[in-house]
Amino acid sequence: MKRLRYAVALLAVMATALSATACGGDDGAQQNAKGELEIWIRQAAGSDSAKTAERLAQAFTQASGVPTKVVAIFDDFETKLQQQGAQHKLPDIVINDTAQLGNMQSQGWLRQVDKSTFAGADKISERAWKAATATDGKYYGVPFSAQAFLLLVRADWRKKLNLPEPKTWADLAALGAAFTKNDPDGNGKADTAGFDIPGTTQRGYMSWYASSYIWGNGGDFVAPAGTGKWKPAVGDAKSVEAVKWLQDRFCVDKSVNPGAVNVNTTTAHEVFEKNQAGIYLVGPYVLARFVKSLGSDKVEAIALPAGPSGGPGALAEGENVYLMAGSDNEAGQKKFAEYATSVDGQKIGMNADDPGAIVRLSVNTGVDMASVRKDPRWLAFQKVYDEAGVYSPPVPNWAPFRQTAADAINAVMADCGADVQAAMNKLAGQLGDLLSKQNALA
Repeated sequence: MKRLRYAVALLAVMATALSATACGGDDGAQQNAKGELEIWIRQAAGSDSAKTAERLAQAFTQASGVPTKVVAIFDDFETKLQQQGAQHKLPDIVINDTAQLGNMQSQGWLRQVDKSTFAGADKISERAWKAATATDGKYYGVPFSAQAFLLLVRADWRKKLNLPEPKTWADLAALGAAFTKNDPDGNGKADTAGFDIPGTTQRGYMSWYASSYIWGNGGDFVAPAGTGKWKPAVGDAKSVEAVKWLQDRFCVDKSVNPGAVNVNTTTAHEVFEKNQAGIYLVGPYVLARFVKSLGSDKVEAIALPAGPSGGPGALAEGENVYLMAGSDNEAGQKKFAEYATSVDGQKIGMNADDPGAIVRLSVNTGVDMASVRKDPRWLAFQKVYDEAGVYSPPVPNWAPFRQTAADAINAVMADCGADVQAAMNKLAGQLGDLLSKQNALA
């Protein structure tokens, strides 16, 4: 598993991080085709999702004979991975967000994937492969799971207030205000909110949430400006209009869950489950959980309407299988990635309609969604992904962009006196500086 010669191997990889030789071939570690693969996944230990990951690993071991060990970590996952990197003890496989590709690739942690020799590459959707592509156009991961974001809405609240399904942002604002002011749960107390927003700056959640609105209105954080080059776009009219719309929900309608600027997704899930808010823009990974905790008839899945100036568009993301540098079982790494993205592997990860899915939407075009999951709401997520899903811009390293944008947008939501245009102009300058540092500014 771990290698004494790892340090030498990693230095070699880092020294030539952007070269095909370092990322795609043997990095010097002595190989052991029977060596145990240590697989890290960003899930809480003991959770339903962690158990699904263990079943996937066990099935792979049974099929291949390669032993595996799953390590599930949720809190501070990237920090702990960074510590492992500093100690030259990276795991063999990491299953993590697509948005982390640039961060890991820029540190020389990832082996390049040769799509032409990857078994089943042609069965993985081209949209999903985009999430495994670095700014140099090469692949540094294998798509494993995809998802797009849409609105989970309290169906019982909407029906009680006799309100239509939102078709425009004006409809959506009205629905949020009604959930806040018209006692949708009928308990006689003013204890509900419209929008459930994880608006903390932690892990960049505020920009992560706001991105669907920005892209759904035809805006963007940065815009392409030639091969490998970008220019800031968050100060443009469509982006500013989207952020201002969100600020109005915080400050004019006051239809957002209290304390949202400090709320992460873990708390936001609970806000929805505890009947404290009724509109949650989120991925499908919580659908089964909410159906189980609230009741199937109380949750409906509705696509985010197109904004007044553009769209439709919604955040698309997911997880890649990353083959980490320095492994003593590179052949086993590739076999695991091929199995995880096969029809059999994807079905195990989807976990039918039960909680604990680690494959939200299959990346394998050979998987028939309807044969695996009976809940039709999954098809709504699939439709949004196929027709309106937008991945984060493939700049060299998206992580600092997401965090910087989260800090700026969070500040605008926390200060109702903030001038959105001025704040986004300032943010555009900061994103331009980041582009310059990453040699990607047009």
